[in-house]
Amino acid sequence: MKQLSFHPDVANEIKDSYVWYEEQQLQGLGSQFLIELEDGYIAIAHFPDAWVNFQHGFKRYILNKFPFSIIYKTTKMEIFIAAVMHNSRKPLYWLDRIH
Repeated sequence: MKQLSFHPDVANEIKDSYVWYEEQQLQGLGSQFLIELEDGYIAIAHFPDAWVNFQHGFKRYILNKFPFSIIYKTTKMEIFIAAVMHNSRKPLYWLDRIH
């Protein structure tokens, strides 16, 4: 199983989304978001080729309960997480992270 590595901006994406969900009326929604995200990381780590090609050699894992996708690429050494992307906001913003 390959190690996951993350673009530095992914932490802010997760934090901003977590805070937004925690501010909603359903208590614990932010924690549910983090749990589903972690489940996605585990699935990607174990089965990185299971998801379809997305763009520019990256793959896309779509979360089930939240409108987010994990954008990642497998290399010889690791699995690089480029973005935790909201599915309906600025869908190509993460492309500047691959240059």
